[in-house]
Amino acid sequence: MSKSITYAQAIAELETIVSEIENASIGVDELSEKVKRAAELIRFCRNKLTSTEKEVNSILKSIEDESAE
Repeated sequence: MSKSITYAQAIAELETIVSEIENASIGVDELSEKVKRAAELIRFCRNKLTSTEKEVNSILKSIEDESAE
């Protein structure tokens, strides 16, 4: 993704794309680009969730290690 966006912004854009597709408010020519953008956003969100989960687990492990001392 070229510009820096937040998880919330990515989800909002995905919701817009899904709505446009469901309502048939985009043409066939535009559909391919929307699907490609949706795939990029899904990858971004998945990566963000994975990295956040790792970070939270690391913090929790650190807390557990400190309390075990």
